[in-house]
Amino acid sequence: MKLYFRLISFLKPHAFVLFLAVIFMLLAAVFDSVSFTVLVPLSDIVLGQNKIIFNKQLPAGITAIVEKMNEIPPLTMLNIIVPILLVAFVLKGLFFFARTYLTTKLSQIVIRDIRDKLYNKIQNFSLDYFTQSATGHLVSRITYDVEVIKGAISVGLTDIVYQTSLLVCFSVIVFYINWKWALMSIGILPLVIYPIYSIGRVIKKISTQAQEKMAELNRKLFETISGVRIVKAFSMEDSEIKKVAEQNHSFYKIMMRLQKRAIVLGPLTQFIGACGGILVLYYGGREVINQHISFGMFVLFLGALLSLVRPCRRLSEVYGINQQAIAAAKRIFNVLDTPIKVVESEGAVDIPLLKDRIVFENVGFGYGDELVLKDIDLKIKKGEVVALVGASGVGKTSLVNLIPRFYDPTSGKVEIDGIDIKDVSFKSLRKQIGIVTQDLVLFNTTVKKNIAYGREDANDEDIIKAAKTAEAHEFIMDLPEGYDTIIGDMGMKLSGGQKQRLAIARAILNNPPILILDEATSQLDAESTRLVQEALDHLLVNRTGFIIAHRLATVKKVSRIVVLEGGRIVDQGTHEELLVKCDLYKRLSKLEFLI
Repeated sequence: MKLYFRLISFLKPHAFVLFLAVIFMLLAAVFDSVSFTVLVPLSDIVLGQNKIIFNKQLPAGITAIVEKMNEIPPLTMLNIIVPILLVAFVLKGLFFFARTYLTTKLSQIVIRDIRDKLYNKIQNFSLDYFTQSATGHLVSRITYDVEVIKGAISVGLTDIVYQTSLLVCFSVIVFYINWKWALMSIGILPLVIYPIYSIGRVIKKISTQAQEKMAELNRKLFETISGVRIVKAFSMEDSEIKKVAEQNHSFYKIMMRLQKRAIVLGPLTQFIGACGGILVLYYGGREVINQHISFGMFVLFLGALLSLVRPCRRLSEVYGINQQAIAAAKRIFNVLDTPIKVVESEGAVDIPLLKDRIVFENVGFGYGDELVLKDIDLKIKKGEVVALVGASGVGKTSLVNLIPRFYDPTSGKVEIDGIDIKDVSFKSLRKQIGIVTQDLVLFNTTVKKNIAYGREDANDEDIIKAAKTAEAHEFIMDLPEGYDTIIGDMGMKLSGGQKQRLAIARAILNNPPILILDEATSQLDAESTRLVQEALDHLLVNRTGFIIAHRLATVKKVSRIVVLEGGRIVDQGTHEELLVKCDLYKRLSKLEFLI
């Protein structure tokens, strides 16, 4: 219940809409139950052409009304009842529309707010979170799990109020007419409580399995669709289709198990209610025959009693719906409650543009218990271009990822002009850093918007200039719509080299004082590499640069090369200096035939 109440807390900002919805629910419930009383004069006076007979002493006011009604001729009573029924159905329709519209609005507001909150939280996670969580699972939280929660608001909360109100109103009617019959008929209802509770627990368990299976299906779909080139390159279409079909069928079987248990609750409560109704029909029928109560009064009692079945059945179904929602809420709150490891400090200040140097002071960093970087001491002056080299997995990318605070060091600190970057705002820090990585990220929008990403104020002239500098303008103009061509998911319509040059153009347009180039020319052919390298050399003038390269030929001319091994800096210097004093660098150079 704690999770359910936490879920309902999302309604607090919309208390007024909730208040109106509850008012209309109560009015609809009262109206539904009170309108049953029309059955009494209709059955006794109009159709039976008799009088209303009640089996107990009524209050003076009600007795006077009943006596007055008994004096009205049948035809006159019919003329009174018909317009009353007409007005009743109009009001009933209005109440139904109002409560349904408001509760639907509430459910849509809540899932909107939850999705916004989830996406906001996910966007603020540091990169280490995404190394442990599959993208498909996170997408499933925002889509499928949130949609499950909608049922707890649009149906669950609505029916808890509305059906409970109906239950109270109809119970008042049956107990007022004959409390002995009422107890006799509904006394067997507790027999259904235990199976409803047991089935509800099973529904919650199966619902959790269904949500996990959907998350896994989403993960698989995301992987295979985004990686469709690899799937086709290795002729794995049939294999992937089979895997997705198996997961999809597994999800289908879980959902059928879930629905089977949810559906059984309705007939079960209906059967119990029918048993109570049959008992009343037998004993009440005897009372009507003996003229201890009028037929109309008995019809009212029996109608109200049978009407109790509907809210009881619906509330049992709501219990199942809410169990599914609680299972989904648990998964959603697991994300919302996960602490963000890299956070902006409360007193964060805007850092000015780099003036002097970037310093790594005794920096250590690791993923979990595994240290990737150890005892890193490094000073980079403004305008200096530093290349990081070493075997794969030595921590080159991890080192540069500490500069924009994608991660925080586990020990030591990183400073810019003597200011610990933990004390500055993310926006001011990252605004002066441009990044081009080997893992390209492009969006399913136009070429123009991809280049201008992060620079919404850029005009066409700026965009074209950046593209020309990155040697991208020529191929862009050959595209069907030029700069307005939509490039597809992850730039599927472009070659690897074209995508790389767009990413470089994006970094150029942002014109940052600090550049991080992580294998920025890795997917270019020889001619494009030469052209783009010239552009980057020009761009790096008077800028501070970090270049990660497995191909040493691309970094021979930088001002300093830093060699890493085992997470530590083992040497640094120019290409010529390292060939003399660093055995590791000499060995790497020999592998590339540089010496």
